[in-house]
Amino acid sequence: MTLTPPIRAEYERDLPPFRDAPVERDVPLASRIWAQDWLRRLVIVLSLAAIWELAARLQANPLLLPTFGQTARAFVTGMQSGVLPERSWASIQVLLKGYALGAVLAFLLTSLAVSTRFGRDLLSTLTAMFNPLPAIALLPLALLWFGLGQNSLIFVLVHSVLWPLALSIFTGFQGVPGTLRMAGRNYGLRGWRLVVHILIPAALPSILSGLRIAWAFAWRTLIAAELVFGASSGRGGLGWYIYQSRNELYTDQVFAGLVMVILIGLLVENVVFATLERATVRKWGQQA
Repeated sequence: MTLTPPIRAEYERDLPPFRDAPVERDVPLASRIWAQDWLRRLVIVLSLAAIWELAARLQANPLLLPTFGQTARAFVTGMQSGVLPERSWASIQVLLKGYALGAVLAFLLTSLAVSTRFGRDLLSTLTAMFNPLPAIALLPLALLWFGLGQNSLIFVLVHSVLWPLALSIFTGFQGVPGTLRMAGRNYGLRGWRLVVHILIPAALPSILSGLRIAWAFAWRTLIAAELVFGASSGRGGLGWYIYQSRNELYTDQVFAGLVMVILIGLLVENVVFATLERATVRKWGQQA
């Protein structure tokens, strides 16, 4: 016996008249303003400046801790006289040379490491040996080998850039999916061509991260090395400016030099690398 379910009759339901849905209240103006990243950061900086000013006034010894106002005046004076820009440019010129040379060597070493087994052994051995070694510890040898001048600075900068950048690049290469490697080989890409056309674009987030880390290491190493060069030969960039100001007991100029070091670091981090990141990995959807 086959059971046939009853057919449900059609019907229409009268709907209540539409009424405007309640509109959420607008976000208060203060909340919208506080949501801006730049404003919150500005508040943090101003708070630190206020704490600095208060601590300096309580300490009441400008030789040990100048006030924020005194440091600001020394900074403006140094910029107007051209001393700070001149010293900064001298440091940046040396930094760019050492950074570029270290980056090229890091790319060559990691390219060899992903291409051959000997290259992998070479990279792992060298990084295990030299990456823990502080770059500034090599400065006495650099002075002995290259003498007083830019070559010694470039030598220690290459050391500070090469090993962390090589590790970051190699880690990025190792993380490239095997399907991409196989696709590249199917197109006949081998060796350097595989690295350039497949591995570098796929590992770009790790490469940019390594470039940032290497930049921070190089900038710190350069300022520390210039302090020694300043003490030895009276020449150098921002490091020598800070050292010379300390010898002459111009503590406000010491702080002005430190502020310049910080500003250059922030400029490179938030303008150069941020722009490069937006133009590459974020634009291509490799990073949220």
